[in-house]
Amino acid sequence: MARREAARLLRRLGPLAVESPTRGMPRCQHESANHIVNSCRRFHWIPSLQRPLCGPTTCRGIYEGQSSANKACEVQKRTFGSAATATHIQRNPAYSQLSSDDVSYFKSVLGENGVVQDEDRVAVANVDWMGKYRGASQLLLLPKNTAEVSKILSYCNTRRLAVVPQGGNTGLVGGSVPVYDEVIVGLAGMDKIISFDNVNGILTCEAGCVLESLSNFVENEGFIMPLDLGAKGSCHIGGNVSTNAGGLRFIRYGSLHGSVLGLEVVLADGTILDMLTTLRKDNTGYDLKHLFIGSEGSLGVVTKISVLTPAKLPSTNVAFLSCNDYKSCQKLLLAARRSLGEILSAFEFMDHHCINLAMRHLEGVHNPLPASPYKFYVLIETTGSDESYDKTKLEAFLLRSMEDGLVADGVIAQDISQASNFWRIREGISEASVKVGAVYKYDLSIPVEKLYDIVEEMRCRLGDSAEVLGYGHLGDGNLHLNIVSSKYDDSTLGRIEPFVYEWTSAQRGSISAEHGLGLMKAEKIHYSKSPEAVQLMASIKKLLDPNSILNPYKVLPQSVL
Repeated sequence: MARREAARLLRRLGPLAVESPTRGMPRCQHESANHIVNSCRRFHWIPSLQRPLCGPTTCRGIYEGQSSANKACEVQKRTFGSAATATHIQRNPAYSQLSSDDVSYFKSVLGENGVVQDEDRVAVANVDWMGKYRGASQLLLLPKNTAEVSKILSYCNTRRLAVVPQGGNTGLVGGSVPVYDEVIVGLAGMDKIISFDNVNGILTCEAGCVLESLSNFVENEGFIMPLDLGAKGSCHIGGNVSTNAGGLRFIRYGSLHGSVLGLEVVLADGTILDMLTTLRKDNTGYDLKHLFIGSEGSLGVVTKISVLTPAKLPSTNVAFLSCNDYKSCQKLLLAARRSLGEILSAFEFMDHHCINLAMRHLEGVHNPLPASPYKFYVLIETTGSDESYDKTKLEAFLLRSMEDGLVADGVIAQDISQASNFWRIREGISEASVKVGAVYKYDLSIPVEKLYDIVEEMRCRLGDSAEVLGYGHLGDGNLHLNIVSSKYDDSTLGRIEPFVYEWTSAQRGSISAEHGLGLMKAEKIHYSKSPEAVQLMASIKKLLDPNSILNPYKVLPQSVL
């Protein structure tokens, strides 16, 4: 592409005229239509980008009220029926049945308010937010501190009552809801911030803290959380750690294995394992906390966390770009790594099916490129400490990318409302897909060059019977493959599985990039792990939880336990 033509396109990266002026910006920036050349500057400093909540609704009061119960009833109409039916797992006969004496004991520990038997309230906790899995628990326990969690687990271990730890219940693989009649231990009441070291940026808090609340807290101290998720308004930090959640900042800050400094965990027999260090360096023996990060509550219940938070940087820019083909997306990623380097904080991609779905089903969003006929879209975010330097660097990168034909069209957010609109589209895809009906979700790690091949393969296999969406964290090689249909049925599932797992395994990929295995993929772990590795995991499980009361039927195949 000629430099003059590229420069003309770059000048077209103008503001979306959808919001009234804010934060003292010149009115001309808001009066210009999308893609119109104007004299206003093309970048705007966004001091603190707050992304809107997507996915499951905020659930600080998730167990409260008849409205939640009504919602649960509506959700149940779209489920497979029960979690057990969906996965063909038989209840373990070694587990005891809940008795009135059990309930009396829990009331003696937690008080009347901490023991929930009301059918409507328990029904909410029995169903995952997508309505795909539903258990049959009759009891929800709400401990307020670690000591109470310890007493609950000690008693359940002695009685051999199975237990499901539950945080915000925003998971996608059935890991946070019962399969049968397991006792639900909800951690929402353990939501205290214990301390914050504002010199080193180390946060210590309880497991029930909502991620968005923590984000707001540390931002006021001049820091940010190292992870950010679409469900941040609902998910708990304990659940994030237990599933090793990835999210939108992974490309910049890596996984929670690197950010979490210490944990407090209650083991199956009630033992409180204190690993709540705030040290950056500690090479004394085995680093046991890593056993529990990503173990999905199957080895112990995380009750406290200390996490390293990065400094909040003052300059943020967000661009929404279109590409002609997937090959261009790959080349754009490589170019972004090389050209943007240390300021690159997010690189997300979506196909045009995702954009169309979001426009149909998300309220209040605007298509940044309404006339765009392109097949792929990329959201790039940069964060840095020097606004002028960051703008110049991003502008030069976009100019080169247009000259090279990698970027066909695009816009750069001029204010916080436009940036939020861009993020709302990306983060809202999961929410929009659930509004259609049944969603088969697959969270795959695949080499970037082959990542989109499985999307095209699935479209060939399913034809017009379902809509196949491909999007995700391209910078991490993480594809979210969503297959949307009017209802769940065995015929559709049979055309998806086991093909999707076999294909991923053939590429030496992972069948779970960041969502975990839960109930959905516990029996599929062999597609990503060797028999020797699975057997070693089973040995660890038997050592720490010999009665297998913690989150049963999840993570590992029943045949190895």
